[in-house]
Amino acid sequence: MPEATQVSPTAEVGAAPVAVSLRGLSKSFGDVVAVDGVDLDILDGEFLTLLGPSGSGKTTVLRLIAGFEMPTAGGIELNGQDVTNRAPFERDVNTVFQDYALFPHMSVLQNVEYGLRVKRVPKGERRQRALEALASVQLAGFDERKPAQMSGGQRQRVALARALVNRPSVLLLDEPLGALDLKLREQMQVELKQLQRQVGITFIFVTHDQEEALTMSDRIAVFNAGRVEQVGTPAAVYERPLTPFVAGFVGTSNLLQGTAAQQVLGNAGVFSIRPEKIRIANALDAPADGEHAAAGVVREVVYAGAATRFVVDLEAGGYLVALQQNLQTSSMDVLSMRGRQVQLIWRREHETPVG
Repeated sequence: MPEATQVSPTAEVGAAPVAVSLRGLSKSFGDVVAVDGVDLDILDGEFLTLLGPSGSGKTTVLRLIAGFEMPTAGGIELNGQDVTNRAPFERDVNTVFQDYALFPHMSVLQNVEYGLRVKRVPKGERRQRALEALASVQLAGFDERKPAQMSGGQRQRVALARALVNRPSVLLLDEPLGALDLKLREQMQVELKQLQRQVGITFIFVTHDQEEALTMSDRIAVFNAGRVEQVGTPAAVYERPLTPFVAGFVGTSNLLQGTAAQQVLGNAGVFSIRPEKIRIANALDAPADGEHAAAGVVREVVYAGAATRFVVDLEAGGYLVALQQNLQTSSMDVLSMRGRQVQLIWRREHETPVG
């Protein structure tokens, strides 16, 4: 996918046709504006994540695409057709929810077949498609079990199979991994992305987990206060945030600004520098050509096993966070740095102007 970072991307963001197009999409609940004029094109076959904190509007946008909510203003197109006022069953989409929404009294196979039965698909075809869908999510042989007999990850796969069996052009996923423990969630992230590549369906995934979005997505749309602040590939959004909000929300970032930016960089703008791009050097070390340096004192040291996070108060004002891999150091080595005078050094191309 191209590393586009437009706030209002159009069909030119890639060679693939547009699967979902949102134009001027808004939704208010009384005096509360949940979605505020969103313009967004989602390409056919891509994995796009709507990322943002609680209350940012991402889930409401998903519900608007599904037809569970009607917009206050704006329009929605699916595969070139205006579906703004169509009921959910009239839209070629399916939704996977965080709580799975499985029928506990039905077997796994009956759960997966349910949508096809409602559509009056013949019994033989219905069974064959359901078994194929279960096999696609590595659940062949589980068809006679009840949901209560399965783990959380297996139930989530059943929910995916039930959505995929209808062969929608777009699959909507509302924080589907949120109820899983960390290890299982990380495993499912990999499996879900592999499944999306395998079936080739457009996935629109909602999450507030930045790492999840960076791991799984072809592109990310970052939401804040009902609006899209930035759209781009994970690398583009992470390495080149366009606003202070994106810099601070997508991963851990440093903002060097005001007097500190003027003294250190010679520019009083606002700049983002990722912690892992900064190395910690002795107080008397000088930067090489193409580098900037800022002197400071280590205020806090957070040892996290594989890496250590250093909070450094700058002589120029403010503070920066540096992340150092513990390749040859122990916990005692890094903890002893608290209170030490250091130089923080980074390459100039890793300073990203924001705002």
